[in-house]
Amino acid sequence: MADALLHFAEELMSSWWIYLALWGFATLDGFFPAIPSETLVVTAGVFAAATGSPNLFAVIAVAALGAFVGDHISYFLGRGAGGRLLDRAKPGTKRHAAITWSRTSLAERGGLVLIVARYIPGGRTAVTLTMGSVRYPLRHYSLYAALAALSWGLYCTLVGYLGGKAFEDNPLKGVLLGIALALAVTLVVELVRHQLKKRKPQPDVDPEPELVSVDR
Repeated sequence: MADALLHFAEELMSSWWIYLALWGFATLDGFFPAIPSETLVVTAGVFAAATGSPNLFAVIAVAALGAFVGDHISYFLGRGAGGRLLDRAKPGTKRHAAITWSRTSLAERGGLVLIVARYIPGGRTAVTLTMGSVRYPLRHYSLYAALAALSWGLYCTLVGYLGGKAFEDNPLKGVLLGIALALAVTLVVELVRHQLKKRKPQPDVDPEPELVSVDR
């Protein structure tokens, strides 16, 4: 069973279709977070190290391009119905917490929050929708989106590449290691964010930050 799965994976990774799949998954993940784009990119990085196919630099470029396009789709959804969709989030839910965090962080850090949100579960879509809904200037948004997409493409691919190098004779173990490393990094980011939030002084009244709509 493992041999059959490995053979199928090798055929898939050596086909030009893998680049289309990487682009499509990364694009959809920008506004539909249920798509496992990170897992696919990590897997491609593993096979790039273990077998040489797909091409390492092509994986980084295609994944980053897909993420960039997906973030812009989410941004324009935010400029349309995004504000109403965000306001419908029920207090106490993870979605509401992600939206509250994105609004607060956007007010405090501006476009840099888009880069940070790339590594926070559920954070990226909330941030891109929020930035669209408040009409954050598109030219500035595109710059931060490009930096975020490139950093994400590099990170996921190289994490997979490390796993592939560690298990060149067994890429499936490399995939498991790569995914474990990606989850570990996400966990560390969440722990750091949680600790910083605990240390931050809390005001007596915690109103939702007011964001000014800007359209330039």
